Amino acid sequence: MKPFLLLATRAEDAAADAEYSSFLRFGGLEPHSLHRVRAEAGPLPAIDLNRYSGIFLGGSPFNSSDPEAEKSDNQRRVEGELNELLHRVVAMDFPFFGACYGVGTLGRHQGAVIDRTYAEPIGAIRISLTSDGAADPLLAGLSSEFDAFVGHKEACTTLPAGAVLLASSDTCPVQMFRVKQNLYATQFHPELDVEALVGRIDIYRNAGYFPPEQADAYMERTRASRVDQPSRILGNFVERYARDS
Repeated sequence: MKPFLLLATRAEDAAADAEYSSFLRFGGLEPHSLHRVRAEAGPLPAIDLNRYSGIFLGGSPFNSSDPEAEKSDNQRRVEGELNELLHRVVAMDFPFFGACYGVGTLGRHQGAVIDRTYAEPIGAIRISLTSDGAADPLLAGLSSEFDAFVGHKEACTTLPAGAVLLASSDTCPVQMFRVKQNLYATQFHPELDVEALVGRIDIYRNAGYFPPEQADAYMERTRASRVDQPSRILGNFVERYARDS
């Protein structure tokens, strides 16, 4: 099988390694079948799409809707390189799945409005599938409503032209969409189970997602959550797009 590619942007080693482990686990992949590139660490290498079955884009501390003047040089570099890669990915309709940061990255590339209107605090929320979502193969085996973990400062307010809305929530209308046939983005985090989110809360307690002194309370609420369906999406993606070498 051709490997999948995980594009990561988390500077903290603990967060980056935990994210990689989650994509391995829920994608049903071995380390040799999921190559990771940490885009925040340096320029993207040349990526030959013919070498891969598909691309995952992990979450990020970057917010694509930040004013350009407030972005670091590194953020602008990462965004520019991902945008250039997406030119090819979209043109080929190459299998792509972006979790959280994927909404801002794929959405902006395709002309979506990304802003802070529908930010959501860290925690579990109820996701509802649209009729298109219920029919989409990436959501096979999921209930029409399920709980998923979120935590984001920006979201999609207006879908890109031609995009298909697959899932929504009361607090954030665009939770998942598809561009063409093979390009997906979720606002929620299908790679996170309870313990993974508890670890992320600890790592990012000073990142502005919540008051630092409330970190333990967020962890406690997370441990009381039951989130067991969204991870199936990653397995479905791998099953659908895995290609022979």
